[in-house]
Amino acid sequence: MKLTYIFKMLTDETRIRILNILKETDLCVCEVQAILEISQTNASKHLNKLKGAGLITDEKKSQWAYYYLNKDFWNNHEHLYQYLNYQWDTNDCYRKDIENLKEYKSKNIICT
Repeated sequence: MKLTYIFKMLTDETRIRILNILKETDLCVCEVQAILEISQTNASKHLNKLKGAGLITDEKKSQWAYYYLNKDFWNNHEHLYQYLNYQWDTNDCYRKDIENLKEYKSKNIICT
């Protein structure tokens, strides 16, 4: 994969926010939508781009596709992952997304 394509995926704030919450757990589109407070169309668009670039992957569970970080990609780009983790840990927006994730998960909401 071309380096420029990887960085192109990281030029969008929503995609970086999605990666941040997916580092914690696997999520379906409706969960990403609810946690980040974005439209389902927007969530789907960004998830598909990240998947196409190989940064994330998905697994079908029943009728839902659950997305998670592609461990092979991130193991091969460990320095990039460490840099992003630092940003996620030190930026208020990303920390708020993790708080939203924890709150959402604590409610045991089931996708419909």
